[in-house]
Amino acid sequence: MKGNSDTSTTPSGAELPKDWRYEETIREVETIITEIETGQLDLADVFERFAAAITYLRQCEAFLADRQGQMELLIEELGDETEF
Repeated sequence: MKGNSDTSTTPSGAELPKDWRYEETIREVETIITEIETGQLDLADVFERFAAAITYLRQCEAFLADRQGQMELLIEELGDETEF
């Protein structure tokens, strides 16, 4: 999907929908967990929803790793500036 205007790529190369939001994605994962825990889904639906949750969690992991890298770079740059 690279080059698609509906997605953006994080520095680690992970693709996220253009309007992707961490908090909304976490809420969706929580909703999926609740749906699975109720026991009301057909087995096929459980697998489908579980796979979706894994995709969402991978997106969150990539987002957080990228932000952590950005923070470490900023801290390193700040340290370099204070050495003068």
